[in-house]
Amino acid sequence: MSSIIPAFIPHAGCPHQCVFCNQKTISGQQTNGIEAAREQIEKYKQWVKPSINNEIAFYGGSFTALPIDFQEDLLRLAGEYLAKGWAGSVRLSTRPDYINPQELELLKRYRVATVELGAQSLDDKVLALAERGHTAEDVAKAVKLLRKYNFRVGLQFMLGLPGQDAASFADTVAKGLALKPDIIRLYPLLVIKDTPLAKAFAEGQYTPLALNEAVRECYEAYEAFSRAGVKVIRMGLQPDAELMKVGNILAGPFHPAFGELVKSYGYKLKVEKII
Repeated sequence: MSSIIPAFIPHAGCPHQCVFCNQKTISGQQTNGIEAAREQIEKYKQWVKPSINNEIAFYGGSFTALPIDFQEDLLRLAGEYLAKGWAGSVRLSTRPDYINPQELELLKRYRVATVELGAQSLDDKVLALAERGHTAEDVAKAVKLLRKYNFRVGLQFMLGLPGQDAASFADTVAKGLALKPDIIRLYPLLVIKDTPLAKAFAEGQYTPLALNEAVRECYEAYEAFSRAGVKVIRMGLQPDAELMKVGNILAGPFHPAFGELVKSYGYKLKVEKII
């Protein structure tokens, strides 16, 4: 049995704010320094057993876009827990356009095993509207380079993005399958306070997916990746206390057990087929 011991570094390394993103509200973590990371690791490790199968994980920012000194400080911090047997490797999330050989050599030295790319979409029009600052080709190049260096590769996709319809999301899923990732996260887009998307929503320029639409589209993606042997490790945002505070989620297909809704929808389809 393996566990992830997370430390959130909200917006750290991000070159700008994407239209949908407010990591401080999503993660509940307000600061991103070394001591803040240490406090989080200490908090979460009390709930897991020491094991080389565990991973220390850095989420909520663009890790490989951080200054090198800060990266090394965080990786050395993780190394302290690896040396004590709490975990056997490190996992991190980052942007696809900040992957290069020099960076990957650094990550290898510090026993990073898994790199998750915040791809969000593989439709360049959708990526531009979301102000991601990278292209679908950047994602493909990053995956290829990560494979060359023998990293375990994760992709994160969102559904309900501005300018994205069901056909665009299905195309992203098909292109994502062709990249052959090891793991996938699927997130229906929510309107979070203090984001550019919140302003667009208030002005009537953005309409989020209804919950049933999000469940259906997510199930189709979940089923496609699962059939291909790709593990879907998350569907929907973690309902942390900060995210759940009244007024933080302004609109969108939120449910605290969104992943269970998706799986239940699949069972419903199978039962209906039998009947």
